[in-house]
Amino acid sequence: MRVFACLLTLVAFLSCTKSEAQTPVPPLAPGAQPQGVQKPVQKYYAEDGGTREVLESIVIPPKAKAPFSLVLQTEWVKTLYDGGTITLVNERRIARDGAGRIYQERWLLVPKDGKVKSQITTIQISDPNNHTHYNCFIMDRRNECVLTGFTPSPNAVYNFQGPPTGEMPDGQGSTIHEDLGKQFVAGIETTGTRDAVIYNPGVFGNDRKVSIEREYWYSPELGINLLSKRSDPRLGTQTFTATRLIVAEPDPKLFELPEGYHVIDRRETSLPEN
Repeated sequence: MRVFACLLTLVAFLSCTKSEAQTPVPPLAPGAQPQGVQKPVQKYYAEDGGTREVLESIVIPPKAKAPFSLVLQTEWVKTLYDGGTITLVNERRIARDGAGRIYQERWLLVPKDGKVKSQITTIQISDPNNHTHYNCFIMDRRNECVLTGFTPSPNAVYNFQGPPTGEMPDGQGSTIHEDLGKQFVAGIETTGTRDAVIYNPGVFGNDRKVSIEREYWYSPELGINLLSKRSDPRLGTQTFTATRLIVAEPDPKLFELPEGYHVIDRRETSLPEN
């Protein structure tokens, strides 16, 4: 009898436990955290504000029968609110052969007279006859050259001058064009021009007139600016000066892709034939 009573007690206990387990769990109150092991909360770093500043460099047209090689010196002076300045510099190699192919290096800007040394980031090779443009990323360990289309032809003419002196439409402001005469830059005769655009207040949120000036010293022989200067109170002053200019065919090996690099073809459409 005692054993039978014990068995009845055990059966009753298990039945109660099963009934409690089947009882529905009441919903959590808004904002309450459930009990037990939880997944870690994903956290993201976010930052408000900021801007990207653009450094404009000289434009190299794919002009045929005008080969050269040079080293372009860049200086970017930005004025601080207290009157101080920040100056960044670099040097990069540019070349063009008689067929109009263009070789350019891109280097990091570094503080002037600082301890940080500039590094090459990209090699660019453009071919106007095959309509190809390669960006080979030197600092990327994947050793990739991204191939895109290149549409300008060797006969393309580039106009570097701004609009003539006069008023801009819709009362935006006015423009001033000046001829500066001639001077030699890197041993080549150039023709100088200065173009200013004076924006009236309110054009882009400005509360007073803003003047943006560009000065070019252009070589008709090579079809490029050997000295270019842009002054913009929003960005500072950017100066590009050609040095170590050689008017001759550059080393043809410059137009070969870097050894060990593979091509990623990102051309989307067929390109026109010359």
